Amino acid sequence: MRKLLTVNILLFAVCLVCGGQDKTGLRMSRGQKTMKIQNIEVQVADTLTDEYLDTLFIDKKGAINDYCMIGIQYGVGLSQVMWNPSQKQEMVFVPYNFGITFTKYGKMFGYMPYFGFQAGVFYTQEGYRFKYNEENDYTYKVEGAESALLSTVEVPLLAHMHIDFWKMKVLVNLGCYAGYRLSIKRFPGETGYVKPEVENSFLPTDRRWDYGLKGGVGFAFVFDPVELHIQGMYKHSFSSLYEPDYYHKDYYRYAYPSNIVISVGLHFQITKRTGKTKAQLKRLAKESVYGTEK
Repeated sequence: MRKLLTVNILLFAVCLVCGGQDKTGLRMSRGQKTMKIQNIEVQVADTLTDEYLDTLFIDKKGAINDYCMIGIQYGVGLSQVMWNPSQKQEMVFVPYNFGITFTKYGKMFGYMPYFGFQAGVFYTQEGYRFKYNEENDYTYKVEGAESALLSTVEVPLLAHMHIDFWKMKVLVNLGCYAGYRLSIKRFPGETGYVKPEVENSFLPTDRRWDYGLKGGVGFAFVFDPVELHIQGMYKHSFSSLYEPDYYHKDYYRYAYPSNIVISVGLHFQITKRTGKTKAQLKRLAKESVYGTEK
């Protein structure tokens, strides 16, 4: 406010001077007065700081964020299991990870246009494959299988953060998910043997319900009303594949799946994307005080 008052006093003094004579003692015309006042306005405007502009009241109800999207997403991934006790393994390529999402943007505290949430339903696959242990001359197995592939359905709920610039976005997602393991396929490999009755079936000691954390980063191209999102996601389960004491009541074993997924999503804006970036809001603040530069 002090800076704004100083500017007003300065402009008032300039008007008084311009109403009189210039340094040569000649009376100036109305056009010359206007030119001199505009020059001073431009010089003062150039001294404005970002901190001062942030204090000005600008209607921010239209800031970029208040819109919704529905999207379809497809990805491929690499899967493995965190074993305890640890076992030698290799990552499994899984070509199926697809689903639908709903994204809602909303300003935090009614001002910060960088946040939202995303929910969805996905069909995914995950699995494991053991490697030959040269030290023990043995390949670890679970129910006689050297590898297995599971199909799951999951429902993620993620905090969806973004920064808009030009016709692009930087994306950060973090949240949790709940899921259900639909089916399992066990493979004996070269040295294993899987009983026919468990080859495609879960055991009573297997855990079907799944839950854990999910997050990732990415970027997007915005072509209103369509957006193309490319993301890398990591998912870690807190639900072991089986009951810890399934093998022995005195020795617990755990198996927590984890996945890395690279996905591409096509998102459709179902409400209009309007508003301005932070830089545009500051430019509006400057124009509200000094008008639009010609």
